[in-house]
Amino acid sequence: MSRKVFGDAASALEGAVFDGMTLMSGGFGLSGNPENLIAALKDTGVKNLTVISNNCGADNFGLWTLLANSQIRKMISSYVGENKLFERLYLSGELELELNPQGTLAERIRAGGAGIPAFYTRTGVGTVVAEGKPTAVFEGETYLRETWLRADLAIVKAWRGDHEGNLVYRMTARNFNPNMATAGKLTIAEVEELVPNGTLDPDQIHTPGIFVGRIFQGSNYQRRIEFRTTRPRPPADIPMASGAN
Repeated sequence: MSRKVFGDAASALEGAVFDGMTLMSGGFGLSGNPENLIAALKDTGVKNLTVISNNCGADNFGLWTLLANSQIRKMISSYVGENKLFERLYLSGELELELNPQGTLAERIRAGGAGIPAFYTRTGVGTVVAEGKPTAVFEGETYLRETWLRADLAIVKAWRGDHEGNLVYRMTARNFNPNMATAGKLTIAEVEELVPNGTLDPDQIHTPGIFVGRIFQGSNYQRRIEFRTTRPRPPADIPMASGAN
């Protein structure tokens, strides 16, 4: 068996966590969350975490469990909805927050994995996002300087992986996971299917195994979906507003 393969999330995390560490956690809303690793992190009792993730889970799911267990000190994220606990802790001053435009967050993570310390973007210029950050003018337009994001540990979730850590993501689970896999000092991947080397089509691999330090096959995935919110259609006999087509 490859030295990268571990039996479960708890053994994969051994020696990889410490208080005050910076953690990247893949996922977007309810899709592509490393559920087994998050549960195992809770059990370690590690605290004062700075967590880089698109969001902090949803009520009673995902990173929410670490937040509820007082293990997260700061979030670097782009979305804070569907999490009443997040809102309460931030407004009370118990949780630090560095809020990023979503594309900026993704690019900061990609830059961290690519070894690019800083880059310029027009996103956020003239808003609270720009406060305290340098700007520069290129071709008559003002750009904001953003810095890379890197982590002590990146945890990601993929559909399939082999014993060398090559990963394939499925559908919308291919969100922040591939970029985060490149930006951690150590990346641990959990997969739905752990397959022998040579099984995966090389042309279909999304994360090369060189970025993955440890891998294991997860279990008991909830596969939750987002709530769809709609408005009821008006009755057919109600005339449309004047000028409408």
